[in-house]
Amino acid sequence: MTAVDAEAREVGLLAQITRFVLVGGLSAIVDYGTYQALLALGVWVHLAKAISFILGTTCAYLLNRRWTFNAEGDTASVVKFALLYSVTFFVNIGVNALMLTLLPDFTGEKSVAWVIAQGTATVINFVMLRLVVFRQPAK
Repeated sequence: MTAVDAEAREVGLLAQITRFVLVGGLSAIVDYGTYQALLALGVWVHLAKAISFILGTTCAYLLNRRWTFNAEGDTASVVKFALLYSVTFFVNIGVNALMLTLLPDFTGEKSVAWVIAQGTATVINFVMLRLVVFRQPAK
């Protein structure tokens, strides 16, 4: 890759955050839509959350890698991504379970728990994607 190609591929922090939010929104639709569909089918809530997280995560990886961070799909980034999302998978499932325990019973408590779990995982993911997985070279 030439220096011109490398410069053309660079994306600033504000653009990355904007793209990350857009990708996150789409991935959240995939995640939440799957979660609600599985719940409607009677799937155990924690299994539904696990499956929906995996589908949303796959969507997020593919779009964030190429569009948000303009990164190549090398083996190292795939491994780092898998490790990061393995950790945030358990954070997400754990926070969701904790919120379902702490929240009073009301219509929509599963959705509120989902939003809190998703928000927690999202913050962790952006920071780690930017700093570790799709690390931007120093200028």
